[in-house]
Formats: sequence, structure tokens, C-alpha cells
Amino acid sequence: MTKPITPPPELVRQWIDEPQYMTEDQLGKRMYMISLNEVKFREIISKASQYGADQELEACCKWLPKLPPWSANDLRKHRRPKPPSLKEQALAALEDDDIDVYLIRRALEALDD
Repeated sequence: MTKPITPPPELVRQWIDEPQYMTEDQLGKRMYMISLNEVKFREIISKASQYGADQELEACCKWLPKLPPWSANDLRKHRRPKPPSLKEQALAALEDDDIDVYLIRRALEALDD
């Protein structure tokens, strides 16, 4: 399963800290994020979307040369794999150090008696 594309926290902080989103206190020492109006919110969302699209493009460019000839369906299957089943998620949770008891309970409850 591919991981969700999320910008690194440092990049998000960089976007948020841009001057158009910040204001200083009266002494000019502390910075505060101003409330976001729709325009500002759309600008940040656009940046995040572009970041995600760039990451996806790079992943596709790495994958394409590996399996020629390829098809659009092959690419779709590789870049948008089917989410793991509840059973697969529960088995993975058992192997993780941070066991998700709720997930395992859901998987067990889904089994026939």
C-alpha cells in the first residue's frame, strides 16, 4: 500500500509562516498566525495539492521504466492499490509495537461465529 502524500511538517510550517499569513504583536517581537480567509486557505491548499502532484509524478517516473511495456491499468494498480482488508490491517497491527486494539477487535467481530 502506498503512503498518503503529505507535505513534511517543515514545509507546512514554511507555508504558514509566509508574511501574508503572519502578523506581529505591537512590539514587533512575536509572530501570530492570522485567521485564514477563503483566499488564503485556497492558496495553502493549492500549494499542498501541487506538492502532492509533484510527489506522485516523481513516483510514476520511477516506476515507468521498470516494467515496459506498461498500461494505464498497470500504473493505476501500482499507484492506487486496493486498501488492505480489515484482516490484513489487524495482522499488521499485531506486528506493530503500537498495537491498535480497536482495529483488532473490529476484525474479530467481523468473523463468523
